[in-house]
Amino acid sequence: MDIRKPFVLVIKSFFTSLCLGLLIITHCALLVRSAPPSQLEQVLTSGELRVLSSNGPTTFYEGANGLTGFEYNLAKGFADSLGVTLTMVDEPNLGQLLDSVSRGQYDLAAAGLTAIESRQQRLRFSSAYMQVTQQLIYSSRVPAPTSIQDLAGKEVLVVADSAHAERLRELQAEFPDLNWRQVANAEMIDLLDMIHKGKADYVVLDSNAYELNRYSYPRAKLAFDLSDPQPLAWAFQSTRDQSLFKAAQKYFARIKQDGSLAKVTDKFFNQHIEEVTTGEAMVFAYRLEKRLPQWADEMKKNAEKFNLDWQLLAAISYQESHWKANAKSYTGVRGLMMLTQRTARAMGVSDREDPAQSIYGGAKYFRRVLDRLPKSIEGEDRISMALAAYNQGLGHLEDARVLTQRMGGDPNKWSHVAKHMPLLAKQQYYSQAKHGYARGWEPVKFVKNIRNYHKILAWHQKQKAFRLATANTGSMHLNEETEFTTRVSRRSKLQGDSASLSVL
Repeated sequence: MDIRKPFVLVIKSFFTSLCLGLLIITHCALLVRSAPPSQLEQVLTSGELRVLSSNGPTTFYEGANGLTGFEYNLAKGFADSLGVTLTMVDEPNLGQLLDSVSRGQYDLAAAGLTAIESRQQRLRFSSAYMQVTQQLIYSSRVPAPTSIQDLAGKEVLVVADSAHAERLRELQAEFPDLNWRQVANAEMIDLLDMIHKGKADYVVLDSNAYELNRYSYPRAKLAFDLSDPQPLAWAFQSTRDQSLFKAAQKYFARIKQDGSLAKVTDKFFNQHIEEVTTGEAMVFAYRLEKRLPQWADEMKKNAEKFNLDWQLLAAISYQESHWKANAKSYTGVRGLMMLTQRTARAMGVSDREDPAQSIYGGAKYFRRVLDRLPKSIEGEDRISMALAAYNQGLGHLEDARVLTQRMGGDPNKWSHVAKHMPLLAKQQYYSQAKHGYARGWEPVKFVKNIRNYHKILAWHQKQKAFRLATANTGSMHLNEETEFTTRVSRRSKLQGDSASLSVL
């Protein structure tokens, strides 16, 4: 009997199994290779994250130093974490925005979307990055409503296809007399503007949008909440492929953990606005005496270097920092001239909190803006428009000039442009503008305040020269200071005691 046969059979069986196993592994590998790339792999391969949003104050817009905004900053952080570039696409129609993402035409939507149940049936939402409450806003021209019953027979305006419209439909089941109208292709800020101008009595907004803009629309008042806090989140196409969605979830978990989300939220929604009335004029007079002398020589030197009025430079510095060398803003600007990092680098400034460097950088930048204006803008109009561009950027100023001309005004006159620049905060106008949404009311206030400070400075310097020339007694100085503060208060009263500005 040959005892080697069983052994040979065992060897053959082993090699047969081994070959079969290798064949199966190879086949599986081929199957894996032939599978289409995941959403995350597609983004990484293309090097681009395509985000659908809506150009506006709470989402993204063009600032003085490029694109900015709450949603833009979040999306840019996500793109950076993936090592890809960010492409932000504007879609003003909310219904179209939701449809485009649900069909997978974009990677995600970041547009201040409320993750309500009806939307979750066709979209996948990330974890919430903010909680907002739907609020009823009313005009100060009408009695304040205290309950839903007070709205019977009244018309409430909401953004079309919004969660606000859905909430009112829910409430109508309990309050049949509740009526509302959906406004197409509008932002919440447009509804605030309608309230302020008397074109609407009641609107529904998200709490973050009202808080962000309420100082600009003082006639719009908060009545009461219409909902419990609701989550804002990014929207993704609802498919089996969750690779990009999971990457976003990890990103949100990280920025919540390390505090980055809180910083971005504070930057865009916690404005730290200080109400300013005639008392600010008295504070200005005090700071003019106590703070300005420290920096006056440096301002004069740089004003001469760049052929500027040093008192105008001082007025800009006061508006920006109240003449505090270590001033810092929630937006990240700092120093006497409150320069951004980008502007500082461009002007050759390495330390923004160094007074000499800050003044030099601010003067150089203002000179550059002034020189880049069209030659058709002359005299004091040129100064005012340069100030507006210093605040918001040359692109938004040009948009305002184009809009001014289109509406029959003179684009070379600041008084005309100042009337139209705030319109760039309204969707119907900024949607047609080359540089999109702008907080158009801010440069108007910026210019007005600086012009006022400049006049006071010039008057003060004349009085100071007079005092030095006469070299009279201290009692005379006291009388002049009394006259000075009286004039300041009178000027402020002519401009309106209730006027306010943002002290950053």
